[in-house]
Amino acid sequence: MRVARALQHKGADEFAKPGHLVEIRFVRGQSLSLTASRLLALMILVAGGDAWKPVVHRMRKADIRRGHKGNERISDMLEELHGTLFAEDDISWRGKKATRRFSLIASSREEVEDTEPGKEVGWIEWEFTPDARRLIQESETYAVMNRTAVLGFRSAYALKLYEIGALRVKRRQTVWKGDVIAFRAALGISPNVYKDFAQLRRKVLTVCKNEIDELAHFTVEWTEIRQGRAVRELEIVFRPKETPKVIDHQTTTRELETQRNQVVRPAAAKSDGQVMFPAGSLQFGADQEIFARIARSSGGGWDIDLIADAFRDHLGERLGKLHGSKLKAAWKGFCESYHNRRGNP
Repeated sequence: MRVARALQHKGADEFAKPGHLVEIRFVRGQSLSLTASRLLALMILVAGGDAWKPVVHRMRKADIRRGHKGNERISDMLEELHGTLFAEDDISWRGKKATRRFSLIASSREEVEDTEPGKEVGWIEWEFTPDARRLIQESETYAVMNRTAVLGFRSAYALKLYEIGALRVKRRQTVWKGDVIAFRAALGISPNVYKDFAQLRRKVLTVCKNEIDELAHFTVEWTEIRQGRAVRELEIVFRPKETPKVIDHQTTTRELETQRNQVVRPAAAKSDGQVMFPAGSLQFGADQEIFARIARSSGGGWDIDLIADAFRDHLGERLGKLHGSKLKAAWKGFCESYHNRRGNP
């Protein structure tokens, strides 16, 4: 939770998901849908360092839909989260081994009054169950995940394997190893699908690898361990991505320094006659006022220079490539997200 709070304060897209929630088992052997999995990840992001507390958390419905297209109803996602049971090993009152079954969401509210016909607006509210809060509080490990990556996945299995990889990639041992049954259970693959391993390889493993390699900050490889002709075990390795080769081989130290100077500039520089994001305070200057107005209207009352610092950290060198309307749209969206994650100051 300390890590979650630090990431939340930083204001970037990264957030921490407790290890116990990453490794939790699905009672019926079938994972959440992709949209429900995304919603749960966003709930963890928004709750941040307060996820273990018995409090109500809030999120704008627009932030749930941002980053992907579709006509999914948020109410369907909430109902799926309410109705999905999870399991963990426990001890009964007699001291016997037992299985505890529980849900993660205790209650939720969804605003359903629309101000514009045909457009979903408003907020949702929810509370985590006592069992969920206990798991969150007791977790000693965590997966650092990225909001943009979470919203970019097209396969629920790939998103789940991404969570497992994010939990392991910074450890000394970055390998997940288990039999095929354990692998199916970890990803929540129903016993009724992909019964043949060739199907599992083509429909799950290959798809997961392609999406994770594209979206995550690490890559994934697997080794099939056979007994005779049958695949009995899988060894999955997660490797952090290296610095892009285009920088390693084509950019000198001096060029890198020039790029950094272009991002951190003393005033609101111009590119092709269009204002770019200032490096200093937004409190003074004609060009700065453009961004100050956006921050005041969309940042929920937070200090505009604090949001600006988080915005620069979030984009890094990419900030130098944004200007004009695209920059203003990115800045407005970031201010709204900053307010949404922290609530009112």
